[in-house]
Amino acid sequence: MQKYEICGTDFEGVYKVKPFVNEDARGAFIKDYSEEILNANGIDHILKEVFYTYSHPGVIRAIHFQRVKEQAKLVRCVKGSIFDIIVDLRPKSKTFGKWQGFYLNDKNAEQILVPKHFGHGYLVLEESIVSYKCDEKFYGEYDDGIRWDDKDIGVEWPLDKIGGRDHVILSQKDLELQSFAEYRIKLGMK
Repeated sequence: MQKYEICGTDFEGVYKVKPFVNEDARGAFIKDYSEEILNANGIDHILKEVFYTYSHPGVIRAIHFQRVKEQAKLVRCVKGSIFDIIVDLRPKSKTFGKWQGFYLNDKNAEQILVPKHFGHGYLVLEESIVSYKCDEKFYGEYDDGIRWDDKDIGVEWPLDKIGGRDHVILSQKDLELQSFAEYRIKLGMK
């Protein structure tokens, strides 16, 4: 049996959340959200919407965020395996523009709590279902993002696990996203 556990990461406000897991001969029982436990650890995350994506190996969901009415997300790979990344988009943060990656899969059941003002994306390593437990509604008019392969951010995607860059699958929307330099200009930064 694994207890519900919350661990810090390299970024202030980002947490790895290990859910309660009880396995027996039948399979497993998993509790992956507890407002009470999050609150007891100083984390205010009240669910407003839950989304699921189903994706094929090689799909990259680029570095997404909402410009207004930012969403904090509790992200878990329910089935399959992904390489999940976060990017700090808080201009006054000492880790602004930095990224960190996590392997999330149905075996470890781990989740990442991605706070507001962070970009989020992932590479799908095998057929996967990913859950997003959001503390704010999705607003299409505020949806934004940064290119998955932005050189300034420099995410080290494990593309070798999908057969290389030629096997990356992107949406048209993600192909047209801005660079980090363009994002900085929109913020009034150089």
